[in-house]
Amino acid sequence: MRSYYVYIMTNRSGTLYVGVTNNLVRRAYEHREHLTPGFTDKYNMDRLIYFEETTDVLAALEREKQIKRWRQEKKINLIESVNPEWETIVAY
Repeated sequence: MRSYYVYIMTNRSGTLYVGVTNNLVRRAYEHREHLTPGFTDKYNMDRLIYFEETTDVLAALEREKQIKRWRQEKKINLIESVNPEWETIVAY
């Protein structure tokens, strides 16, 4: 059974990026090493600080959209509910 991940990355200034992937280790590595041009490269999103796992791709995509619609404060509360120190999750 395949897993899908909704994840949040950040940088030194605390900017947040929400994404979805089927390979969290690979995707976190791509962000950290700037292998994909775009927002995460431009803003140096190099720290994985939150993720959720599901086996339902549609649920993962919907959850990503849901979190992206949230205000910053709600995203921070979600992160801090499981990672209060915003420690980098070593996934790569």
